[in-house]
Amino acid sequence: MRALLPALLLAGCAGAPQARTPGTTAPAPSAAPVSATAIFPARVSQGALVFGRLPSGSQATYNGRSLRATPYGTVVFGVGRDEAGPLRVAVRHADGRAQDVVIQVTPRDWPVERIDGVPPTTVDPPPAIAERIRLEQERVAAARLRDDDRTGFAQTFAWPVKGRISGRFGNQRVYNGSPRAPHSGMDIAAAQGTPVLAPADGMVSFADPDLYLTGGTVVLDHGYGVSSNFLHLSRIDVKVGDSVAQGQPVGAVGATGRATGPHLHWGMNWFDVRVDPLLVLERAP
Repeated sequence: MRALLPALLLAGCAGAPQARTPGTTAPAPSAAPVSATAIFPARVSQGALVFGRLPSGSQATYNGRSLRATPYGTVVFGVGRDEAGPLRVAVRHADGRAQDVVIQVTPRDWPVERIDGVPPTTVDPPPAIAERIRLEQERVAAARLRDDDRTGFAQTFAWPVKGRISGRFGNQRVYNGSPRAPHSGMDIAAAQGTPVLAPADGMVSFADPDLYLTGGTVVLDHGYGVSSNFLHLSRIDVKVGDSVAQGQPVGAVGATGRATGPHLHWGMNWFDVRVDPLLVLERAP
């Protein structure tokens, strides 16, 4: 197991990393040692993956979900695209003290992306195809609910492919003039067949070469609810249950499913909360 980082910082808004602001938690009682205080960032961005540190024996809850700590005291959770904040993390220390952590949320601008030339049946599918899409998406969603003890999520993430960012997380999508849901990940333009490498250690929790919308699809579980998904793959090199090391190929860039050309769609989740891979890449080591 790789050692987790003692300093837990969070990337700021897309385009530039944001340094952690001092005073990230509610003041601890004067008699309590610093080591007995939970540490979280004071401010985070919409779409961020948030890292915190708990003293031994402490427990934390965010948005109704218990945050499991690693053996090193690290906890993690995701902030949705439209989260306005402030976020509140309730901490109960081993000695019974309660600590309420308040985290402010920095809003982001979400441009509109217009994509034309998409086959009409993929934009407005007939009922039978719509039902297929629903069932396929349920399978992918189930894979994102894993909560095991892998700690790949705490590594410094690497780009799965190198290329131009052709679609950004959170931007409103308009297909053939029809508004649709915001973009759930980051598109990276790359040549057909370019190897897609694991951005961090993980286990393959889903792999299917032929989903209607996303084509060749792989979900890689990084542990503690954090996962990556790779869409539109032309080839899949792994199977469900495989342990994958950072930098290991999981497939190849393609244009399968609803795609107008070869690219990698890289999405990230904390359970059912979608987060911005670019912010994860920019997180300070």
